[in-house]
Amino acid sequence: MFALNLNSQNLPYPDPVHPIVVHFVIAMVFFSFICDVIGYFTRNTRLFEVGFWNMFVAAIAIFVAIIFGEFEAGLAQIYPAVQPTLNFHTLMGWSLGAIFAIITAWRFVIRDRHPLKLPPAYLGVATFLICLVFLQIYLGSKLFWVYGLHVEPVVEAMKQGVSP
Repeated sequence: MFALNLNSQNLPYPDPVHPIVVHFVIAMVFFSFICDVIGYFTRNTRLFEVGFWNMFVAAIAIFVAIIFGEFEAGLAQIYPAVQPTLNFHTLMGWSLGAIFAIITAWRFVIRDRHPLKLPPAYLGVATFLICLVFLQIYLGSKLFWVYGLHVEPVVEAMKQGVSP
């Protein structure tokens, strides 16, 4: 179809975009959770609004992260040891996208019906979401730090036919 000019990291642009967007999403989800927990225990309802908007933006941004993740994974030099972790990371990414959308919709309903209260069930589900995000962080870190996806020396070794 058409060829992309790829750099030393096997990307058509200077640095991977996926981790940049993902760190933004992670920060917003954690901040949302912290605001909701502090707001719940201190009864500071303004923090509920901050938590909602952070979750709302994170629910949109996660799909940008997924799209860049899929694109960059397609350009990565994949070798057999990487495949199971990459597959699980991809499955978790799409699952988290759906979960974020559902939880954000639920949070919108809560905000609309009872703007001054946050049910404990929501905090329980949000805690579970944070645990899933930690798992996804672990998988992404493993892909970069252990397997070296889009890391220049690994890309160069793969181009020379050396399997890590």
